Amino acid sequence: MQFKARNMTEGNPLRLILSLSLPLMLGNACQQLYTVADTAIVGRALGSNALAALGAVSWFNWMMLSFIQGLSEGFCIRMAQEYGAGNLPGLRKTIGNSCVLSAIAAAILTVAGLLSIRFVLEILETPPEILPLSTRYIRMLFFATPVVMAFNLCSSILRALGDGRTPLLAMLVASGINIGLDLLLVVVFPCGVAGAALATVIAQAFSVLFCLRALAKNRIFLLRKEDFRLERKLDWILIRLGLPVALQNAIISVGGMIVQKVVNGFSVAFIAGYSATNKLYGVLEVAATSFGYSMSTYVGQNLGAREFSRIRSGVRAGVLAALATSAVIGGSMLLFGREILSLFVKVNVEDLREAAQAAQALDVAFEFLSLMSMCLPILYILYVYRSSLQGSGDTLTPMLSGVVEFIMRVSAAIWLSKKIGYSGVFYAEVLAWAGADLILVSMWYVRSWRISRGKSSVILS
Repeated sequence: MQFKARNMTEGNPLRLILSLSLPLMLGNACQQLYTVADTAIVGRALGSNALAALGAVSWFNWMMLSFIQGLSEGFCIRMAQEYGAGNLPGLRKTIGNSCVLSAIAAAILTVAGLLSIRFVLEILETPPEILPLSTRYIRMLFFATPVVMAFNLCSSILRALGDGRTPLLAMLVASGINIGLDLLLVVVFPCGVAGAALATVIAQAFSVLFCLRALAKNRIFLLRKEDFRLERKLDWILIRLGLPVALQNAIISVGGMIVQKVVNGFSVAFIAGYSATNKLYGVLEVAATSFGYSMSTYVGQNLGAREFSRIRSGVRAGVLAALATSAVIGGSMLLFGREILSLFVKVNVEDLREAAQAAQALDVAFEFLSLMSMCLPILYILYVYRSSLQGSGDTLTPMLSGVVEFIMRVSAAIWLSKKIGYSGVFYAEVLAWAGADLILVSMWYVRSWRISRGKSSVILS
């Protein structure tokens, strides 16, 4: 299979954005099947303690994953700009240097992650009854950090050139493998939470091989040895683009871990319910992240081509599409959310104590899901404007928005949970989105004014 690049500097902006977003949405939805499958199978096969164990490390795992995604997204900006400018030798050089920088980052992150597991879980005050399970699960995932880095880099290369179809097919293959292995390693063979983690790792490895096979068939990616030779000027540009995005994600995830510490102070039933909705969080934002990737590619290509007038019209179209999508997803979750959450929590069990705990977890989960579903447009606006700024070469403002998210999420979770109880943790999430929106929307209009007059710096030299 050979990928198909898409030039986003010509044609109807809305049609172009949707043509890239829709395959990415399906691909991201398949990726969420990893999480949903793990959660549903572990929760129903192994019980509430195992479900809580996965939830207790969800933010810690997301910190590692989001840092990797941030680096890849930053590198993708440069690639999209080079492709939009028609500079194929520069594109190949960017890809080669990105591969080397990604390999170095993967090695550092793997060692750092493995060494910090026990310390972080103790800092988060993970309940003793789930600590061994949480440790086993997260250790397995961190060993596979290079695989995660490889997939994110391959996906970023494809997205930079406007290809959302290949990542979609890779995710379809990986999702089928992941679900099959989950059933095999958790239900058939008693491997516990480690089996769920191993299933995810093997599935991700297959998705990497799928993307590499597609890339190898295209002449654009016939890289030479000198393309992998690090260049100080180019690497500084890549780091300047990628590191702020990675730090932004890390800051947000640290805030999430602090909130997780607050959550861990409640009952195991609350942790399990909170975890169930957090696992479904990815489904809520699946279209938002897809619009974000599309906007970054769209703005980056048009900025590289110096098609400044197309950028503002494209962002307006992206906002309208994102708002309409968020309304559909949010409404669906309000109608069918409890039934979906019941896949994660097994209520009808013979043990009455376990049954009561599971029922309480389900009530907590649906309360959290309902609030997020009603406020979903706030999150979708965040993704469109943040990614548009990143595509224009501004990765510092999104990092600042990450700081605002951190402050809002942590302060609200700590203060509100003391004032109104556990529901304060739920409101902290929505307040964090709103705080980031204030920064991103206002700064985008400042930057778009500069872009429309050709005053924005284009990071190509």
